[in-house]
Amino acid sequence: MDRPSDVSVGRVAEINIAANHEELPVAVERVRAVAGRGIEGDRNHLAEGDPRPDRDEDLTLIAQEALDALSDETGVPLSAAESRRNVLTRDIDLNSLVGRRFAIGEVECKGIELCEPCRHLERLTRPGVLRGLVHRGGLRAAIVRSGEIVVGDRVAPISE
Repeated sequence: MDRPSDVSVGRVAEINIAANHEELPVAVERVRAVAGRGIEGDRNHLAEGDPRPDRDEDLTLIAQEALDALSDETGVPLSAAESRRNVLTRDIDLNSLVGRRFAIGEVECKGIELCEPCRHLERLTRPGVLRGLVHRGGLRAAIVRSGEIVVGDRVAPISE
């Protein structure tokens, strides 16, 4: 896969899943990402026959750099698990992937929209999270081609 020069190549730093809503996600080394269904074992994974066929938010990502900036600028610490995002990345501008195809290891995805923070996230964590993560709260993505995501995998745009 070729990569454009305007976007860096990143890595998967952590993967988090939670079986139930509002449960703090736990870190895992690898997951199976299923096109149109999400991450197996995660609360948002769609079971066979689930009535939501137009799903386009199969997984969420957040950058370690965003969490670092949140802490540095506001004094509000937030772990990757607390962010409630599935994949923590390093060294890639997630915002630049909106509307683009990209790969996470062997999995092909399409960036759908920014995953802006919400009051629910702030309620589950601490004051300051909502304001501190505006426009850097991560990325919602559709899984286009199923496969395994492993900590350390390459994250890179796909030339179209």
